[in-house]
Amino acid sequence: FLGAQAFADTAVHLVFDTWPEQIAKPIAREVQNVLTVRRTDLLTYGVVLAAYFASNGIEALRTSLNRAYRVTETRGIIHRRVQSIIFVLIATACFLAVSVLLVFAPLLARLAEAHLEWIKPYMGTITLWRYVVASTVIVIGLFSVHIWLPAGKRRFVSIIPGIVFTLIAWLAGSTIFATYLDHFSSYVTTYAGLASIMIAVVFLYIISAIFILGGELN
Repeated sequence: FLGAQAFADTAVHLVFDTWPEQIAKPIAREVQNVLTVRRTDLLTYGVVLAAYFASNGIEALRTSLNRAYRVTETRGIIHRRVQSIIFVLIATACFLAVSVLLVFAPLLARLAEAHLEWIKPYMGTITLWRYVVASTVIVIGLFSVHIWLPAGKRRFVSIIPGIVFTLIAWLAGSTIFATYLDHFSSYVTTYAGLASIMIAVVFLYIISAIFILGGELN
């Protein structure tokens, strides 16, 4: 739909280069197809359906957090569905913000460095702040989900342990899983052509389980 091959290549590399190769490959391929293949048929309906099905994912997160926090959902179905769609829109905006910081900012920085001599000493600081802001967006997203998605009310301070645990465990879990795939895994033998898909599914299960454990810790 976007038809921007150069942007798609850059975005895929910057977003997925930090993922283990076995996990990133099947997902990155589909993301690149979405970004580069022009689609004009039923686009509007596709966007609406995508928002609806994405909100189902938010509802699954809500159910998990309600169980983790030992609370009973009292809000109406319409209220929950509207809130889920709002979360989808906010998540999309956050993703776009991170994409700008990680995709477009380096291009602008290289352009500025080539034409503005005085900016070169500050490039390291600019790069650092790009990642700081991108990380801050992720942290704010986690805080928002833990505060507003499950039923009931929580104090800001009370959810910090779970969020810190989630961030650290995501990093550690990704590293350990990548090491396991490199040295001990037999996914290819077991699943043959479906190996890359199964690896991605297992990785996403690990990420989801860590997220729920963060709620349990809180």
